[in-house]
Amino acid sequence: MRWTAAIDELERGLLQRDVAVRALLLAALAGEHVLLIGPPGTAKSELARRLQHLLPGSRYFERLLTRFSVPEELFGPLSLKALEEDRYERLTEGYLPQAEVAFLDEVFKANSSILNTLLGLLHERMFDNGHQRVPVPLVCLVGASNEVPQDESLQAFYDRFLLRVPVQPVDDAHFTALLQVRLPQDISTGAPGATLGAEERADLKARALAVRLDAESLALLGAARERAAGLGQTVSDRRWRQVAHLLQVEAASRGDTAVDLWDAWILPFVLAAHPRDVPGWTDWFLSTVAQADPLSIDGLERATLAFEQQLDIEQRAPADAQDDSAGKLALARAIAGPVQDSELVRIASDRARRRYGALHIDSRVRQVDEVLAQARTLATDVHAVAEQVLDDARGHPWLPPSWRQRVEAAQAHRCAQIDGVCGRLQQVRQGFADLPRLADSTPSGAQVPAPVTWSA
Repeated sequence: MRWTAAIDELERGLLQRDVAVRALLLAALAGEHVLLIGPPGTAKSELARRLQHLLPGSRYFERLLTRFSVPEELFGPLSLKALEEDRYERLTEGYLPQAEVAFLDEVFKANSSILNTLLGLLHERMFDNGHQRVPVPLVCLVGASNEVPQDESLQAFYDRFLLRVPVQPVDDAHFTALLQVRLPQDISTGAPGATLGAEERADLKARALAVRLDAESLALLGAARERAAGLGQTVSDRRWRQVAHLLQVEAASRGDTAVDLWDAWILPFVLAAHPRDVPGWTDWFLSTVAQADPLSIDGLERATLAFEQQLDIEQRAPADAQDDSAGKLALARAIAGPVQDSELVRIASDRARRRYGALHIDSRVRQVDEVLAQARTLATDVHAVAEQVLDDARGHPWLPPSWRQRVEAAQAHRCAQIDGVCGRLQQVRQGFADLPRLADSTPSGAQVPAPVTWSA
């Protein structure tokens, strides 16, 4: 994929940031804004700075906002010359209205005058400077916050960030690597092939307009809308249109002319109203697209267990009362003393077991074969689905590696589930086939054994 070098450059030296990196890059290609939600020290500002280095000649603006921040810090000081002429204008050079990439830390702590100005700037890409409304070159604004705003008055501003990505400290499994990692010394320029030129981005957005939302992708988005409604979550019409455009940009960036279901991996970060909702949306995607749910094979499990229990009963069944094998076994054990694994004990033990006719054994084997055939048919289907899902997941260039690992683990678990049942049934089948046989394999009056029953 053309954007692999850009992903590598954003991710270089950072641990467990594959999701945030891909979300950020997709947002920049689509001209959308990203909110990174997490504690300090989790590389939020670092990602924004790296993005700016991938845009040749772009201007960057960064500020930490507090409740004491004033508009001049973001939008520039008032022009004294304009004031002399009774005009209220700002000198915006070097400030947010002139930036292509911006990073605002603790973005929700700003006062209402700043937030109201940001609303129009983020959505309409326009800045009201005095009596003039001027366009801004902003490509992507990266906001950062430790938490989601609770104040209802901030929800409109919160909604301006199409992608809202939780960013957490590295986990225990990566702690040693964190201590040993070496961050790149020079990130002032993008690596060869990693830069995102303005013409190339414009061409991508133009090609995205021709990307189709086919029946499958529309059905998936419809299912997502139903899930959001079921959760009592309101998703605005504007956001749904932005979602569709983001998926089209992702498809176009892959060189495709139609949205693929796997492009929807980004939906949890667009539709989740709160970071705590992201895992639920992620599980929904993995279930719907990656078919990652554990197999529902309770009936096969119960059948297998019933056969195992019946086999155990028949293997332990003692010889008929008129047979003196039990007495011979007791005598053999007395002779062997503490060494109970002698050949004499083994022979006597075998003779003390109940023997079955061929009709009984063949019937049991056929009963197991019926269930085993069903299990093997299902196993073939499960392995075929797993192969297709893994091919799709491994072939999708935007799917984060951490998600790919989850898909692989889920499919491996599903295959192991059905393979385990097949293995157990095969062992039971062999166990019935190896039951001790009567010398006369077809005694008169022999009857087919009652079938082994289990609850379906």
